[in-house]
Amino acid sequence: MTYVIAEPCIGVKDHSCVDVCPVECIYEGEDQLYIHPDECIDCSACEPECPVTAIFEENAVPVEWKHYTAKNADAFREDQKLPVAVVHEKWEAEKGAEGSSANLYYKKYPKA
Repeated sequence: MTYVIAEPCIGVKDHSCVDVCPVECIYEGEDQLYIHPDECIDCSACEPECPVTAIFEENAVPVEWKHYTAKNADAFREDQKLPVAVVHEKWEAEKGAEGSSANLYYKKYPKA
């Protein structure tokens, strides 16, 4: 069983989950973070760290976000090359740096 990051991550991308992942299986997508299903060791360390409750055990993803299970798996097709996500502190520091990936992300996905 793996963990899945769902819709609440979009527009937030907090990165706190990255800090606690012992195997560095959380990757940076354009709109959200993704957990690599083959690398995840099912330790559940990431789940309580998410400030927007976007991380779920694969079999516990709410019905309205079930399609995120496939979206998560699709992010790791052979033709996809996602970068490993940076730790929370670095992501936060980059928010104000014009042109950084964090800065560009929040311009594209402004918080509501």
